[in-house]
Amino acid sequence: MKAIQVEKPGELNIVELDKPVIENNNEIVVKVKHAGICGSDVHIYHGSNPFTVYPRVIGHEVSGVVEAVGQDVTSLQEGDLVALEPIIYCGECYACRNGQPNVCDSLEVFGVHRDGGMAEYLKAEEKNWHKVPENVAGEAAALMEPMTIGAQATFRGEVREGDTVFVIGAGPTGIACLLQAKQLGAKVFISDFNQNRLDYAKSIGADAIIQPNEVNVEKEIIKLTEGELANVVIDAVGLPQTFQQAVELASIAGRVVTLGFNEQPSSIPSLLLTKKELKVVGSRLQTHQFTKVIEQVGNGELNPTQIISHRYDMEEIKEAMELLENNPEEVRKIVLTF
Repeated sequence: MKAIQVEKPGELNIVELDKPVIENNNEIVVKVKHAGICGSDVHIYHGSNPFTVYPRVIGHEVSGVVEAVGQDVTSLQEGDLVALEPIIYCGECYACRNGQPNVCDSLEVFGVHRDGGMAEYLKAEEKNWHKVPENVAGEAAALMEPMTIGAQATFRGEVREGDTVFVIGAGPTGIACLLQAKQLGAKVFISDFNQNRLDYAKSIGADAIIQPNEVNVEKEIIKLTEGELANVVIDAVGLPQTFQQAVELASIAGRVVTLGFNEQPSSIPSLLLTKKELKVVGSRLQTHQFTKVIEQVGNGELNPTQIISHRYDMEEIKEAMELLENNPEEVRKIVLTF
């Protein structure tokens, strides 16, 4: 089978690999139909993902059709459209026992720690595949995973109806947070330096867009919230300055959610946390969000294809990566067809 493999940082090729076969009774082989390109795929290509061992078949935003099932599989059958839940966890460590397998002590992610779904076929255990309703397009099924990132962030931020939510960053992750927060009945403001992304966010429901090149962000949030500040701030950028901004612009008794992996420290005095009694949490991947997101999409409440800006065939992966490298401001989400 053909697969998209990063052989070493900076070197990406389409290679021939053995097609996977059922070896254990709980396994499923899926013929991949679509895969989204994520920022983590780009980081692996650049060599900036510390968890990756090369060579690596990338891709964790994946959908396809079930081709073969092990004899113990009961929830799926040949021909079903499925979406990949790309995390593998032990089920025994403290995080797993605490209901947070997304931060399992021995966590592995398809496309990062082990070969992923940018291939013609992918094998995974039954628990990693979720059936998608027949009325949902294959492209939408592939984007269930990035939608679960937004669902996890709003869950961690305890977003409720009537809250004001400020999302920093209008890239794919920020847009997913925007869509999920709106689903929960919140008023959502979003900021970005990229005006195209802001305009798009406005078109899909953002209550206000904030361009830092044109306005003072703090003054704008004060005005929009009548001095209260944002009840929930989601930092979908992950820089030291955006994390600090998130803490500064959270309201009294507010919540701050960070999705970044930046190792640089921020200068945040403890007074800001204690005086406002803020809750500051990280949000990584997702935990038990797939069922909810698939229901939202199947019911027409959420349309993941809204975030697609470009489509390529798998053979055009280098062109797709070049677009991301050279014109990132033009891209929301690229989906590959297999």
